[in-house]
Amino acid sequence: MEEKKNIRRFNGAVDRGMWERLGGHRALAVWFTGLSGSGKSTIAHEVEKRLFDRGMRVKVFDGDNVRHGLCGDLSFSPEARAENTRRIAEMVKLFLENGIICLCAFISPLRADRERVRGIIGPNDFHEAFVSCPVQECERRDTKGYYRLAREGKIKNYTGISAPYEPPVSPGLLLETEKASIDECVERVMAYVLKTSAL
Repeated sequence: MEEKKNIRRFNGAVDRGMWERLGGHRALAVWFTGLSGSGKSTIAHEVEKRLFDRGMRVKVFDGDNVRHGLCGDLSFSPEARAENTRRIAEMVKLFLENGIICLCAFISPLRADRERVRGIIGPNDFHEAFVSCPVQECERRDTKGYYRLAREGKIKNYTGISAPYEPPVSPGLLLETEKASIDECVERVMAYVLKTSAL
């Protein structure tokens, strides 16, 4: 603890407002939460492409990709999941300071963990998007067979099967991918982001 007292934040000559003016839009974080197979990553990547085509500064953070590097040392226990989301939130916060729109696709099953993310990122920058889909439909879409392996007990702590998922109470966006097409969901996110990120 004594060593931490000697650490000070360094503020550079270029602040967030300058980055946002350069990019022509506000930075924000859309946090896509939902079961595996609900469509989080598919929607996030398509939104990224459309925003990029508009010349906007945007980055997708995907659960699988992050676990290959930054969070490669973590398991799927409740404690490890909490640390996973904490690390991601701290990383996203740094990208926001550079005026970048962050599209975050993570199961993040527990409300307490998502509220912790909101606290780190900040309530004005954190926008929760619940990608809602029944577990039966997610399982039907599962080409890798993870749900089947979880039901057979070969994968432990699998969200929706052997670990809980707590849906958001009042998300900024509700995307029901069993009822709406991916394109319809993408259009809804685009409208939300373009309105919210306007300077």
